[in-house]
Amino acid sequence: MKWSTYLVDFKTYLRLERGLSDNTIDNYEYDIKRLISFLNDNQNSVSPITIKKEIVQQFIYKISKDLSPRTQARIISGLRNFFDYLVFENYRETNPVDLIESPRLGRKLPDTLSVEDIDNIISAIDLSYEFRGINLGHRNKAILESLYSCGLRVSELTDLKISDLYFDEGFIKVSGKGNKERFVPIGKATQNLITIWLDIRSNINISTESKDILFLNYKGNKLTRAMVFTIIKKLVNKIGLKKTVSPHTFRHSFATHLLENGADLRAIQMMLGHESITTTEIYTHIDKSHLNKVINTFHPRKQKTL
Repeated sequence: MKWSTYLVDFKTYLRLERGLSDNTIDNYEYDIKRLISFLNDNQNSVSPITIKKEIVQQFIYKISKDLSPRTQARIISGLRNFFDYLVFENYRETNPVDLIESPRLGRKLPDTLSVEDIDNIISAIDLSYEFRGINLGHRNKAILESLYSCGLRVSELTDLKISDLYFDEGFIKVSGKGNKERFVPIGKATQNLITIWLDIRSNINISTESKDILFLNYKGNKLTRAMVFTIIKKLVNKIGLKKTVSPHTFRHSFATHLLENGADLRAIQMMLGHESITTTEIYTHIDKSHLNKVINTFHPRKQKTL
């Protein structure tokens, strides 16, 4: 069989057996195709069944010149999972990536915005903005408030359905990574913004497949992740904010601000949809710097020279 055949089988396994999201599966596929491209460039016709550790090492060495350690580690992890699958299916006996070490990674703290930054970005939205007769200003405000108020991933936001809104109970149902569902509280202010958008949305000619999708473009189709990035980038440029801001920055800010104001780490884990508490614990590193700032500002001994 060709690489492509094994890759199709692997993707089916990831989707059906492991329940991974399309975005995660796409990343696996992209990393494996990097290896295939390397083999083609070097006119190496080795198959997934016969490839040796040495060839994989040559590939890793090549990409190490151009990619960050974090990206290298992700690619190595993706390849390891692919060959683990081939071993599991008895296509080969050993995994050629098993003895290849990933680069050591420092723990990267997520970028965050201050409450003032977020208020300034959202305040910069022109609520009168229309395109093709559809008011998109109110939609954009509802989008950013939902990202920040509920700590959503951008894919969770674009996948959000009207049937996922439980405003009477004060929750929304979110489909996260691996199609795992969780309920996240949603405040009245954000509910009101979404309600305004729903009224505007009712005037759009909506495509059949997007009838239940909450956030749409003017054509009545599901909003893309790229469009959410674009909305945020334009607003950041508009207010002259010298920071790199993405939809995920709002999610990080959500968690950080909760922790700074005394929220329980386990509750934050549940709202973010982290499978492991250790993933959420990265925010305690940010909180420590906040606490240090509080001590230096307010503790009497820090203001007194002994």
